[in-house]
Amino acid sequence: MYRIHQIRLALDEPKENIPEKILKKIGGRDLFIREWHIVKESIDARNKNDIRRVYSVDFTAASRKNPKKALHLPSAEKLRLEIAPDLTYVPVECPENAPELKERPVIAGLGPAGLFCGLVLAQAGYRPLILERGKDVDRRREDVDAFWSCGRLDPDSNVQFGEGGAGTFSDGKLTTGIKDVRIRKVLTEMVRAGAPEDILYKQHPHIGTDLLRIVVKNIRQEILRLGGEVRFCTRMETVHCGSGSIRSITVRDLQNDRLTELSCQALVLAVGHSARDTFRMLRDVGISMEQKPFSIGVRIEHPQDLIDISQYGRPGRQLGLPPAEYKINYRCRADGPAAGRGVYTFCMCPGGQVIVASSQEGGVVTNGMSYHDRDSGTANSALLCDVRTSDFGSSDVLAGVEFQEKYERLAFEAGRNQNPGGKPYTPPRTSWGKLRDGQAQEVESCLPAFALEAFREAMPHLGRKLHGFDDDSAVVTAVETRSSSPVRILRGESCESAVSGLYPCGEGAGYAGGITSAAVDGIRVAEAIIRKWKPSGESTGVHSE
Repeated sequence: MYRIHQIRLALDEPKENIPEKILKKIGGRDLFIREWHIVKESIDARNKNDIRRVYSVDFTAASRKNPKKALHLPSAEKLRLEIAPDLTYVPVECPENAPELKERPVIAGLGPAGLFCGLVLAQAGYRPLILERGKDVDRRREDVDAFWSCGRLDPDSNVQFGEGGAGTFSDGKLTTGIKDVRIRKVLTEMVRAGAPEDILYKQHPHIGTDLLRIVVKNIRQEILRLGGEVRFCTRMETVHCGSGSIRSITVRDLQNDRLTELSCQALVLAVGHSARDTFRMLRDVGISMEQKPFSIGVRIEHPQDLIDISQYGRPGRQLGLPPAEYKINYRCRADGPAAGRGVYTFCMCPGGQVIVASSQEGGVVTNGMSYHDRDSGTANSALLCDVRTSDFGSSDVLAGVEFQEKYERLAFEAGRNQNPGGKPYTPPRTSWGKLRDGQAQEVESCLPAFALEAFREAMPHLGRKLHGFDDDSAVVTAVETRSSSPVRILRGESCESAVSGLYPCGEGAGYAGGITSAAVDGIRVAEAIIRKWKPSGESTGVHSE
């Protein structure tokens, strides 16, 4: 099978024209296309008067004179075709002489990293035990709806914690900057679990929060079918080490408030970027960690038509195109008040909405979310400024956590001041024009001065890159602090920390930045466990206190 690029269709052309386009491109008058499938679809809107869909396609061809004879490489080389790469995921194998894993591997966290680590381990026969402090996705949704409607926060079941992790209440964006053969495994498993098949080839694939809830539930059920176990409302309280290895963990059943000690040889820490109590526990028991830079900022909203017109020339719905996306950035002047800070948009949600994503009492944090159809009529994204470890003001490994908490508490207070008598956890809002001109005290009060200066310098430049982005009426909501983890839990090439059997994993541990990269890291850690140990038929040891 061969791969060809730059197959271009007008917006009103059906995909069924692709074989004809391939033949025209390769000059194959004596050939016909026997089989073809799309591997990438993108939109070229550089010429707004002639917007095209652009495809990369894998195909086989044969001679009309001899239909049984397929086109072979010598002919393909003349036609400048590529051999289509084989993207089939090949599971790693456990070495014959590997020691037995006496206890089932334990995974703390059921976000993308924990979910895919658990799936791959279950497929290999390891029957993992997955612990999740939050609730299953259906009960979790009830808690989140109650929080959004009346401000009743459950610190263990919310937008950050619960089945599927923080990504469950997001755009379900699967775009990633990493290059890894495991990406195809992630996307394929998601399709099997109910995601749209087009995520396999869209340039900017997304699922949407509504469909993602179905997907994560179905993957969890597959883990259970393969012999794994998931315990919801179960929070890891501490880890116990001895002679340089993990020995056991203490967990709390949050429904019965009961402590249990679990024997454990292999523990995967897929706790997410908001598990601040877990980070503190790990620091206190001596697990090696380091400070990590992150970003802080706001959510900025525009009418989706404004974004579409800037990108397409007309609203997308008039052209039969999806709501337009953007990704823009600016580097501040080195000699200016923002001292070379980077400003960029992140996690853009076409046709989405801004949500409150708090997980700690007395703190407000925002995020963006979209449903699969992206039909809200409003576009939003994070507008972020980089935060350096030198900004933390402390050498403590968790100083970045404290930095985040400070500004989330300020946002909580600013929201109460702006909306006296309103429901708790209402975030402070303003317009870009007022924030630019220093007339938005509530929003200004929950941002560091360097970020405000960076945004004021960057916005005119961003507006030139995306017409209307710096419109005075753009709605700004504070504060966004959780674009990435403020800490990295150190690990070596085997994915283990200095404590044998302890596997930091995913976004919270500092090794991913989004759903897809976190899922890929979960697979990577599962492979590391498979390479080290044979699966055991024994159950995890349980000791109640």
